[in-house]
Amino acid sequence: MAARVLNVNVGVLGHIDSGKTALARALSTTGSTAAFDRAPQSRARGITLDLGFSCLRTALPPQLGPGPGELQFTLVDCPGHASLIRTIIGGAQIIDLMMLVIDVTKGMQTQSAECLVIGQIACQKMVVVLNKIDLLPEGKRQSAIEKMTKKMQKTLENTKFCGCPIVAVAAKPGGPEAPESENPLGVSELIEVLKSQAYLPSRDPSGHFLMAVDHCFSIKGQGTVMTGTILSGSVSLGDSVEIPALKVTKKVKSMQMFHTPVTYAMQGDRVGICVTQFDPKLLERGLICTPDSLHTIHAAIISLKKIQYFRGALQTKAKFHITVGHETVMGRVMFFSPAPADFSEEIQENVFDFEKDYLYQEEYLSKDSVSSEENKENDQAGEVQLPKQQWALLEFEKPVTCPKLCLVIGSKLDTDIHTNTCRLAFHGVLLQGMEDKNYTETFLPKLKVYKLKHKEGQVERVMDDYSVIGRSLFKKETNIQIFLGLKVKLSTGEDGIIDGGFGQSGKFKIRIPDGLKPDTKMLLTVASKKKSKGGKGDMTKEDESSKNDSAQPVTVSLSFKRYVFDTQKKMIQS
Repeated sequence: MAARVLNVNVGVLGHIDSGKTALARALSTTGSTAAFDRAPQSRARGITLDLGFSCLRTALPPQLGPGPGELQFTLVDCPGHASLIRTIIGGAQIIDLMMLVIDVTKGMQTQSAECLVIGQIACQKMVVVLNKIDLLPEGKRQSAIEKMTKKMQKTLENTKFCGCPIVAVAAKPGGPEAPESENPLGVSELIEVLKSQAYLPSRDPSGHFLMAVDHCFSIKGQGTVMTGTILSGSVSLGDSVEIPALKVTKKVKSMQMFHTPVTYAMQGDRVGICVTQFDPKLLERGLICTPDSLHTIHAAIISLKKIQYFRGALQTKAKFHITVGHETVMGRVMFFSPAPADFSEEIQENVFDFEKDYLYQEEYLSKDSVSSEENKENDQAGEVQLPKQQWALLEFEKPVTCPKLCLVIGSKLDTDIHTNTCRLAFHGVLLQGMEDKNYTETFLPKLKVYKLKHKEGQVERVMDDYSVIGRSLFKKETNIQIFLGLKVKLSTGEDGIIDGGFGQSGKFKIRIPDGLKPDTKMLLTVASKKKSKGGKGDMTKEDESSKNDSAQPVTVSLSFKRYVFDTQKKMIQS
């Protein structure tokens, strides 16, 4: 029986020109077809334009189980160029362990910070690599490395990577033009650190097969090879696989893992799958899967969290670049939260409950947002109460194909890449996709998101002990009939019911079932007498202070909720 090979996917992320590709090259023993800047424009510019893959094989360390075997690190070299962040996000979804490459002469840069954010979302463990130490003068090298190490430890203090290993290397001493005979510095130490950080990622061969394809090319006489990483399930020779974006199904003719033919591959493996009669130009990157297992959706409900480094509010109706699965499309968002009474309730993870009522939010609620009225009041009490979970409705500009419960990242990729700011805005999990093109009619009415409406008017005069006339609650042209029977409250405490219109100018009758309080009646009588006198400014100071209370008009408030997607726009009062 062949010795087992455990595959761990290591993402090599960092700012442009931090030396990621050189590091991957120094580490790897076997390059895959996608490795090392294969694109001609990439070689010419000396930057990685696409995910490059190569591998490093080493003996299985003792913490990963007894017996002979090999540990294979698949190195995913993610591009550092800012405009290629879509590709990085695509790569981060298949990563078990991350190497954040930092140019030791420059420290953290904008994209290194964005890579750190992506790592926090998509990855469990990290190693920081301080590269290009050969550029530090030898006499001061050690102290400069120590200084940068301390700086990095401080940066990582409040992240989940606090205390992670930091290793100093020179992947390509002398830079890209230096002769190959120059030996890299610190790389063997880095390999030992990687081995110590390796863990048995949870791999599950059951469930539907799903693979993220990152390269597609033809081999004469063989067919078309799709290389990628298996995200879930497993695949065997002879299986049928679907390319859902093209609605095409093909049979697996042969498979290879880093130039070794195999008959079976499972979740976490990096594999090349050969099929026949398929034009590679049709699929550069995307997903392949068990036939009929993925869905193409026009909108989705996601649970989400704001990324703390994103400056500014997340506004409802704003557009973001939404990365779902391996696609990035523009989408519009609408944020909503639990009803205020349920803010502190524990929410079941990865499940969305259509039976519950949800409160519409003008923006995502965070410590620095004060969009909700409840928050304003609580804030004055010195405590902002935030919901334990928030959601968003995403409406895509074009349909996307993705698995259920996949990672979603929202970003503002059109922000100027030279500004020193994080463009990643939120991340979340896709809970429910809407496959019907007419989802606004067929699906959204099931989503019980409501807005709280509050209107205020004034009592104009008393009709009798059980009724008053109100004004300024409705416009002249409002059809008061639709408000009949709704409950209102007077500022003096009485409950009333809207009984009908009064005249043509938007005034209305209010019935007070329990009758007006004597004080209220007196207050309204005084107010209407003063009105009939119409004396403007002829009160003395003394009169003013003694009559201060009576000068307060009696207000009428009407509160109701309306469901955002209710086609009949019904007004509901509890």
